[in-house]
Amino acid sequence: MASLKSSVVLNLVLVISLVHLSSAARKLAQTDNQLQFQYHKGPLLTGKISVNLIWYGKFKPSQRAIISDFITSLSSPNPTTPQPSVAAWWKATEKYYHLVNSNSKKSPKLALSLGPQILDDKYSLGKSLTTRQIVKLASKGGQKDAINVVLTAADVIVDGFCSSRCGTHGSSLGERINGKLHKFAYIWVGNSETQCPGQCAWPFHQPIYGPQNPPLVAPNNDVGLDGMVINVASLLAGTATNPFGNGYFQGPKEAPLEAASACTGVYGKGAYPGYAGNLLQDPTTSASYNANGVNGRKYLLPALIDPATSACSTLV
Repeated sequence: MASLKSSVVLNLVLVISLVHLSSAARKLAQTDNQLQFQYHKGPLLTGKISVNLIWYGKFKPSQRAIISDFITSLSSPNPTTPQPSVAAWWKATEKYYHLVNSNSKKSPKLALSLGPQILDDKYSLGKSLTTRQIVKLASKGGQKDAINVVLTAADVIVDGFCSSRCGTHGSSLGERINGKLHKFAYIWVGNSETQCPGQCAWPFHQPIYGPQNPPLVAPNNDVGLDGMVINVASLLAGTATNPFGNGYFQGPKEAPLEAASACTGVYGKGAYPGYAGNLLQDPTTSASYNANGVNGRKYLLPALIDPATSACSTLV
């Protein structure tokens, strides 16, 4: 299971990793294997996959639309969507598939689509959840060719939320379908707006530690949900490229840095700790963003590591 740590913690990890990387170049090759972003010979997620949203707790329809529009934007073929787009951001993951299948004429593809949405606004398992309960909620979604995304409301406490993670992804065995057990992938992300926005919704809120630059204006005018988009995006990239813990990652398997989490805090060129990078700005709202989506949406999405160069690649 891979967790998305708080921005502050991962920035520290990333800085430490980069320091080690620069010094490791002067050491024997066997000492830096764990520090390299590399492929560990396991399967990537392929085929037509439904992204099913499980909403746990109170969310307004307008809040749910922010996330569902983001998922739809990942594979939107609409040529009228301004660039840079969410679809262009997601297309960068294709590099992982090309490298894995470099000897094949045709590499398998991953096609995501928005699936059914499940509302649990009665808090069926209470307002304090364990990881096991998160998996139980995730199992309510489709269990074949699916990524089930559990989204918990601002008043829901989840084990490890804020203290060590903003979300997580993993996989679980589902029910038997035609006599065969299928694994389904799942993601959990919490709304940090009232619990820890400085950790899980930066740069739309001032961080708890580090440089106290003014927060950016959230593109959908919702600090909690715009922060959730960042974390959902990061975990989707990790789920696609490291679905079962033996795909692409850097560092120890128990706490891997994945496609997006290896670039934590980087959203545009020129980024450094405490500064998200050179971003686009909406002239009307002054909101900062780097990707356009369906229905006129704007989003801020994390950089993805280029598997060929191990460098963070940004849209802007």
